[in-house]
Amino acid sequence: MKEQTLDFIEPETSVKVLKVTGNKSSRKRILDMGLTPGTRVEVIRRAPLGDPVEFKLKGYNLSLRKKEAETVLVELVE
Repeated sequence: MKEQTLDFIEPETSVKVLKVTGNKSSRKRILDMGLTPGTRVEVIRRAPLGDPVEFKLKGYNLSLRKKEAETVLVELVE
């Protein structure tokens, strides 16, 4: 499957987190929010201007800025 960053995933699409990149503090923050490798994530919606993006994971909804979503490498789940 093709890998891409979370900011490019369209609403109503499910993906699996492969890796979180970025500097140490931002990486830790994103991992602490539950976006850990192996986690399934569904894109719920994007704000009208594309920022922020809302996701569903582990039973809760999470909003991330586009810049934060760019640091999460994912693959599509069939």
